[in-house]
Amino acid sequence: PVEISLLPYSGTIYQSFSRTRKQMRNLKILSVFFSLLFSLTLKSVGDDTQPVILLWAQGAPNTEGKTADQNVKITANGERVVTGVNNPSLTLFIPEKSKATGVGVLVAPGGGHRQLSFDSEGCFIGQWLAERGIAGFVMANRLAREAGSTYTLDDELADTQRAMRTICSRAEEWNVDPAKLGMIGFSAGGELVNMLVQKNDTGKSDATDPIDRFGCKPAFQGLIYPGNSKSIAPTKGSPPAFLLCGANDRPDISEGLPNVYLLFKAASVPVELHIYAGTGHGFGYRPRSDVASNEWPWRLQEWLCTAGFLKKSSLLGPPPLRTVAQ
Repeated sequence: PVEISLLPYSGTIYQSFSRTRKQMRNLKILSVFFSLLFSLTLKSVGDDTQPVILLWAQGAPNTEGKTADQNVKITANGERVVTGVNNPSLTLFIPEKSKATGVGVLVAPGGGHRQLSFDSEGCFIGQWLAERGIAGFVMANRLAREAGSTYTLDDELADTQRAMRTICSRAEEWNVDPAKLGMIGFSAGGELVNMLVQKNDTGKSDATDPIDRFGCKPAFQGLIYPGNSKSIAPTKGSPPAFLLCGANDRPDISEGLPNVYLLFKAASVPVELHIYAGTGHGFGYRPRSDVASNEWPWRLQEWLCTAGFLKKSSLLGPPPLRTVAQ
């Protein structure tokens, strides 16, 4: 598999020109043009046109006096990286009612609890899900390890629990069956998935806030090269799990996740594991990439069929690599 990045002075383009000053100026202009074009193409999938809702309309707990807006940086390939989240939110990718399968997925981007890879591990996959009748909800949560942060992992967990409750509270509006609402997370986001699986509830029927009356246990979990894999301890009754990583990832993931797979098996929890050769950490999903690891969303979709959350007739896209049971 080959991955190509259109960046200024990439080797292939550079060698196709001689190195006179005039030609180098032309090269720079051409390279910048293609970089900008590639950036705009990527952002058209995960842009700011999707509806966004705050998880706490009156402000999240432990955010008193923090009114600064979140920061958004654009990487060299046109993808957004988010920091400085004080008002946790969900970006919505809701399929048309006629196409809705009833399945919903809360998506937690990674970034080491310091930042959020909001497109490659968030909005790109949210859009992919919506195109296949699966409601996607991309979370922008507070960050415990960002420089100067006063937040903790407990605050991040609170955001995650609130996100699940919020989706359940509006499930009918968004054509989501709460029994088919799961969560996937990338790296640090995968750590949040595991934290939610270990700390969830059915809601408080007498809560003053109507959203707190809803439960927050995911129906299934997707652990995508998750952080802190040693803390994953499935028990009987844990949600079915989809596990994914690269063979060249750091040992606690590339070697730890196969061990986690065995733990799920020992607990009699339905589980599936995929490890992509020649792949490291943070590969996410990009709609126009042709590397082998970029096909993992189709494997997730197939697994949702196998696990009973989707019907085989819902499958769209390239031919699956294996037969999916009805």
